[in-house]
Amino acid sequence: MSSPPISELTDRAREIFRLVVESYIETGQPVGSKTLASDGTLNLSSASIRSVLAELEQGGLLAAPHTSAGRLPTETGLRLFVDGMMRVAEPTPEERAQIETRLAGPGPIEQALEKTSTMLSDLTGAAGMVMVPRREERLAQFSMVPLGQGRALAVLVSEDGSVENRVVELGLSAAPSSLEQASNYVTSRLAGRTLGEAASLIAREIKAGKSQLDSASSDLVERGLAVWSEDAARRPVLIVRGQANLLDDDAMNDIERVRSLIDDLENKQSVAELLESAREAEATRIFIGSENRLFALSGSSVIASPYRDREGRVVGVLGVIGPTRLNYARVVPMVDLTARSLGKLIG
Repeated sequence: MSSPPISELTDRAREIFRLVVESYIETGQPVGSKTLASDGTLNLSSASIRSVLAELEQGGLLAAPHTSAGRLPTETGLRLFVDGMMRVAEPTPEERAQIETRLAGPGPIEQALEKTSTMLSDLTGAAGMVMVPRREERLAQFSMVPLGQGRALAVLVSEDGSVENRVVELGLSAAPSSLEQASNYVTSRLAGRTLGEAASLIAREIKAGKSQLDSASSDLVERGLAVWSEDAARRPVLIVRGQANLLDDDAMNDIERVRSLIDDLENKQSVAELLESAREAEATRIFIGSENRLFALSGSSVIASPYRDREGRVVGVLGVIGPTRLNYARVVPMVDLTARSLGKLIG
């Protein structure tokens, strides 16, 4: 059953729905008609409120966990609330100052990222997550050294002098001359380029037959660069802090959900892939419960925002994860502000 859009709800239904969601976010408990009636805000009888709650439940926006209990917002209801009704609470001057002060301390960028993850956790009461910027180093030299038994060592040297190695499974008995030709060819195209830029250029030249390489050397080049590309693709660096915040009193009543969430967070590759999906977003993204496959079982929400350098390029993603009753109105602008502050720091 599809839920009605905000515009189709009556003013009365919209106000009751808003009160239910805000109460749930604050307390984590179902909200009943008597509680809403006693509040005095609505000036309606319990029977009238009960009727509206039933309509909202029928529309898929609320659910009753037990027959005699009040209602909770469904994931569909939370999405409707976040997209169409949420009143964003901008960070206070004190919170802004705290974010900028805690990020502005001396130290390497890795330390600033650690601080960011911890700070997000402290400020939001959830777990903070930060993806480390990808390092697109300019490269200077590439060489392949035979190791015997159909293997070679691919060595990549950056302009700053750093060196990284990969073992390449050749699958053939490569002649030393082919290894040398492949090394010289790649090095001649690396100067001043990132690996991605050089790999794209080399692939185009090989495909167009402009590489001046024999077939054996072409195969070595493609194998060597494929290993580097594959390794880079599976090396996202993710910093997660504040997992203990997920173990509140409400969570302990649903220990299986918490165990599922902790297991999900241990799978940093999958969490990094989720954050990557927010990389191209123009604004902060919100994933509620089963909207994201990774956290479908734990019923958790993720709020993520890309952070950019001074030239506007996205260099990473940060965010928080917590229960679906996160205080979205407060956390969303907090994550957004942190992303902008971190971007200024990175430069």
